[in-house]
Amino acid sequence: MNPADLNPEDPPMADTTHDPETGPMHPVRVGSMLYTLVDPEKGHEVAYNRWYERDHYYGGCMTGPWCFAGSRWVATRALKDLRFPTEGNSVNDPSDRGSYLAIYWVEEGHHDDHFAWGADQVVKLYMAGRGFQERRHAHTVLYLHLSNHYRDPDPVPIDVALDHGYAGLVSVVVEPSGETGGSDAWMDAEGLPVLFADGPVAACAQWKAVPRDDMTNNAPMDLGSPPIGPDATMQLFFVEDDPAACWNRFVDYAARLKASGLGQVTSAAPFLRTVVGTDRYTDDLW
Repeated sequence: MNPADLNPEDPPMADTTHDPETGPMHPVRVGSMLYTLVDPEKGHEVAYNRWYERDHYYGGCMTGPWCFAGSRWVATRALKDLRFPTEGNSVNDPSDRGSYLAIYWVEEGHHDDHFAWGADQVVKLYMAGRGFQERRHAHTVLYLHLSNHYRDPDPVPIDVALDHGYAGLVSVVVEPSGETGGSDAWMDAEGLPVLFADGPVAACAQWKAVPRDDMTNNAPMDLGSPPIGPDATMQLFFVEDDPAACWNRFVDYAARLKASGLGQVTSAAPFLRTVVGTDRYTDDLW
């Protein structure tokens, strides 16, 4: 509408989504995420980093409906060397595959709305010459949100965690050995409290993978390793320090889970936040 067409004598238009006194009529909550882990081809690190953060991050995701947060993370060679297991890794196969991780939050209740747009948008971008051929996906999968766990009684909510400025991120996949309820109870009572205690690991968000479907199978590129199993859980840990400095906590976490007989860690990988607008870490990937 042209502002010149507005009549100041007319009653104000109704806003069905916001109350002028209380704000939004519903809380914004994350319901699903895109987890996309990629390697640039050697020799194309700087070009890839600049293309992704200056174009694709926005044009391929953030401008889409119901996507309300995103962040980028990087695994240097030193961080890749910490990943485990080195054989049979459910995300990184081989274990050192995947250098740049981008994560996006999609509002609860709008998974299909956003990703239908995204599937169409990426095809349009490639047709317009706005793709990047010199890259390889390691693990690009959609996930549905399950639950959150926190270190502190008044934490930074997961819904705003991507914007909080955490220094590091750790991606962990847990595969239960039997009924998932047993491993869930262990996580609540023993597994996560010990991992959090008196340390820099502040929060954990848990997710389940969305199986490949017609939408994701029609992507104009190979998406890498398949979605984790239907009973497996992806855990994203937000860390206030370089995750390498507290990596023993995650090694211990995996060992305690295995010793419990309730499950095992099938992938664990640490990342640092990228420094937006710079080429930092592009010469540290290999």
